[in-house]
Parts: sequence; structure tokens; C-alpha cells
Amino acid sequence: MKKNNFSVELSTNQIFSVVAEASANLAYETYVIGGFVRDLILGRPNKDIDFVTLGSGIELAQQTATLIKHQPKVNFFKNFGTAQFNLDDYDIEFVGARKESYRTDSRKPLVEDGTLDDDQKRRDFTINAMGISLHKSNFGELVDPFDGIGDIERKLIKTPLEPEITFSDDPLRMMRAIRFASQLNFDIETETFEAIKKMSHRIEIVSQERITDELNKIILSKVPSYGFKLLHQAGLLKIIFPEFVNLLGVETQDGKGHKDNFYHTLQVLDNTAAKSDDLWLRWAAILHDIAKPATKRFSQKVGWTFHGHEELGSRWVKGIFRKMKLPLDEKMRKVTNLVRLHLRPIALAKDGVTDSAIRRLLVEAGEEIEYLMILCRADITSKDPNRVRKYLKNFDKVEELLIEVNEKDKLRSFQPVITGEIIMQVFGLGPSKQVGILKNDIREAILDCKIENDYEAGYNYLIELGQKMDFVPLKSLDEILASLNTQQETA
Repeated sequence: MKKNNFSVELSTNQIFSVVAEASANLAYETYVIGGFVRDLILGRPNKDIDFVTLGSGIELAQQTATLIKHQPKVNFFKNFGTAQFNLDDYDIEFVGARKESYRTDSRKPLVEDGTLDDDQKRRDFTINAMGISLHKSNFGELVDPFDGIGDIERKLIKTPLEPEITFSDDPLRMMRAIRFASQLNFDIETETFEAIKKMSHRIEIVSQERITDELNKIILSKVPSYGFKLLHQAGLLKIIFPEFVNLLGVETQDGKGHKDNFYHTLQVLDNTAAKSDDLWLRWAAILHDIAKPATKRFSQKVGWTFHGHEELGSRWVKGIFRKMKLPLDEKMRKVTNLVRLHLRPIALAKDGVTDSAIRRLLVEAGEEIEYLMILCRADITSKDPNRVRKYLKNFDKVEELLIEVNEKDKLRSFQPVITGEIIMQVFGLGPSKQVGILKNDIREAILDCKIENDYEAGYNYLIELGQKMDFVPLKSLDEILASLNTQQETA
């Protein structure tokens, strides 16, 4: 893998020759640096390109923009000496070489001009401290003072300076170390990892938004359990996500134990990740058993139980999302619904499948039904292969019926045709509790396959229900249908 010159690789993108020309015009030395260089060596795609120059990053960005046919708009930040613009699908950033120092209680650096050596020393890891020269005399030459390319070959995350210095300057780098290890399937160098363990408490000065951003990147890695295990071993997980650490451990009573829900959940997360890149489905996998410690009970007859953990867990989702600064919108509601329903298909696979149960599941899961089935399949982590095969075979049957019933009834957009407004018209009622009861009874009858979801069946059933409540119908079905036709024509 070792290579000293990357001029051929840089020639595939015009931005490097344009920045080189702009640098020559300003008599600056400029280097492409950081993650783009790392990924170039690893053969990974990267749309973020960072340039460091021995001069003004803002002036270099502006000079570069003038050399591009369709001049991009340059955004600059004078306080930080940085500038940025977008070109095609790339995010291009420029900064003057600098050195940084930090106060012990803050992540905000004190910045001053520096050399390339200063700039590389302030980088988080050796694999991110490599630069490639854009100077005419040595265009494409790798500048690698900390043997980052060697650490790539060794698959190793290591700090360029003493790790205590690197992490004290910016404690978020502890999570970044684990994030890169998880994304790249690298090890963390022993001294670096020991420093993370020693300094894990320093993560408390980092904003929750930045922590969650790194955690989400770990969750989105190919095998996210690796990152979670590193977070736990380093002592970071109990600080940033104590609810998850509470899943750890096995309790035994009268010779009966339960599975370790910490490692079970990580297996479910990996199983889910193997089937979907959806971040919120992966969060549902993380939280699906989160309330098991709170619902754990021991019974002499059946052993350990966790009754209601899915309902309690679904109620916890909002609080966890709020604490983690995750979005409190449809994404949260999706996770909440998946956590609440994650046992439902398993119960169907165990107890047998009826059209009524399938209808209910389709209505409650709605657009998340495919995600729910991925989660439920991922949740089968038994060490007994025969048991796994049995469940998966039953899941196949459940999924076939889901497709069949949905095609027949179009239940994803399910609404009873007999609405609350129709109920009020038939019995001359105003908005009331009784209308809600009647509406719910009709909905349940449709889901239980007692009646079809059409006007005739719904009206006749409504009249039966009304008679039990001593309600007298004031409008016939024909009058109701005529009224609906008139409303449609007016609309």
C-alpha cells in the first residue's frame, strides 16, 4: 500500500489543479489534508475535501473560485480564518495552517497562525494527519510525519501526540476514535485506548449534539456492536447512555437465568444493520428491550418475565430522544411504534395467524410494517438453530398473509367508511363520548372480520349498536349515501 506520490489520483478531479494554480498565484504552499487523504488511500468515497495553506484560507478560497467557470459562492468565517464552497457534489473547505490550545473546561480552541507541522500535530489521529502537497515542485507528494499510512496498513487508530494531550484538548476525540474504529474495523492502539479509559469523564464537557452525532455514526457503521463494546469498555457508554448499560448482566434464581439483554440487543442491532441502513430502524433495535430491567420479575412457575416491557419502552422513547437531542418528530414516532409492536409478529408466529390479527397489525404498523418485520426477524437470537428455523418459517407465513390481506383490504390507509360525522347524522347526535364508542366498536368489528368495511355492512351494524343504546335512527342508508354524493359533487 505504501506510496509517496498521489499525483495520478489527484488528476481525476479538477479542483486540485485549480487550487494548485490559485496557490501559485498567491505564492502560498497548500496541501489537501485529513479525511480525504485517508479515504483516498483506503479507496473509500469522500465528498469532503479540506485544504490547509500557509497563508490565508479565505483569500485562497476566493482566488480559487475566480478560476472556476461557474464561480461558486464562497462562504467565509473571519473569526476562524476558514472558507467554504460547494462544487458539484463536493464540500470544499480552506483554512490557514494553525496551532490550537484549549482551556480545561472548554472545547473552543485558542487559535493562532502556525506551520504545516503545527497543523498536523493538532489533528486527532495519525490517519487523519496526512497531507498531499499541491506545490508545483512536489505535486502529489505525501507529507506523513506520524506514519499514518503505516497505521492504515496496521489497521490502527493512534493519536499523533501523547493521547492525554490530544484528548485533553478535545474530549470528543475519544468518541471519534471509537467511531473510526467501528467504521473502518480498526483496532485502537493500546496507549490511546488506555488514555480514553482514564479520561472518559472528560466527555461530560462536550455538548450532547456533538456526542449524539458521533454515536449515530457508530450506529450506522457496518457492525455497530463493535463500537458499542468499545464505548462500554472505555467507560464512555455509562456516561452518555446509562439506560443501555442497565441492560447488562444476568440474574439467576432457583437455577433459572435470563439472557444478557445488553449483548442480546447488540446482536439484534447487528442483525438489523445487516438488512437495513435506516438509522431509525437501528435506533428501534437499540431501544426495543430498553425497559426490560424495569419490568423484570421472577416467577417460580415460568422463571424470569418482562411483561409489558414493550409498552413501557415505547413510552421511554420520547425521553431518551429528548435527552439525546434526537428529533422529536415522525422519526421518533416511528421508533416508538416499532418498539411498542416488536413482540406482535413474534406472538403471531407462536400462536398461529388469523386474518383479524393480521388486520390489526397492518393498521397499527402502517407504513412501518416492513421495518417491523426486519426488526422481528433480527430479534430471533436463540442459540438453538431448530428454534430459529421454526420462528423464521412462521414469519414467512405471517409475511405472506400480510401481503395477501393488505392487497385485499388496502389496510395501510385504513379508515372505517362509517365516520363520526355519519354516526351523528344517523342518530341526530352532537360530538360526544357515545359517538366515540360507536365509532370504535365499528372499527373493532371491521378488524375482527365481523363486518366488511363498506357502507351497507357498516350502517346495518351501526343500527344494531344504536338499538342497544336506545338510539333511534333518523336517516336511512339511502339518505346517507345521497348526502355523501352531494358533498362530493360540491367539492
